[in-house]
Amino acid sequence: METVKIGLVSVSDRAFNGVYEDQGIPALRDWILSALKNPVEMIERLIPDEQALIEKTLINLVDHDQCDLVLTTGGTGPYPRDVTPDATLNIADRIIPGFGEQMRQVSLHFVPTAILSRQVGVIRRNSLILNLPGRPKAIKETLSGVKDKDGKTVVHGIFAAVPLCIDAIGGPYIETHHHISESFRPKNFG
Repeated sequence: METVKIGLVSVSDRAFNGVYEDQGIPALRDWILSALKNPVEMIERLIPDEQALIEKTLINLVDHDQCDLVLTTGGTGPYPRDVTPDATLNIADRIIPGFGEQMRQVSLHFVPTAILSRQVGVIRRNSLILNLPGRPKAIKETLSGVKDKDGKTVVHGIFAAVPLCIDAIGGPYIETHHHISESFRPKNFG
């Protein structure tokens, strides 16, 4: 099984300055380690809400570190310092609008203010970059989806589409633990 290289970026002025402990990277790390069957190499970055620095960090994780997947957390709202989507779009080769649309669909099951989220999904070179929410519970819901009390999927999480997307852009074949995130591939695929 191929190793998957994943960049984890938490964008938060307050966590960066030590006002509180970052919870985004630990939530991302825990979810990835529980969901993926593949060996994983993670590169973690905690940075402030500075657009130029976010752009530089994303470029470095893709172009230099050659991450297959980059997950950001934080900085996706409507506030003036929330510039993660702007930075992500600036360094993108292609936009995949469905990721942002689905993240908002998942979040709308819990909060009406999900429509204010500006999360995006993009491709840069051979890497998929996804902007996730900042709270650990929302990170998990966005990635895994929403299930009813009987365990039946009500809304798919975005990670169900990630393995096929990474296949399509030339990355490793990713396998998941289906009880965490069922990855979807067409029946005639691989």
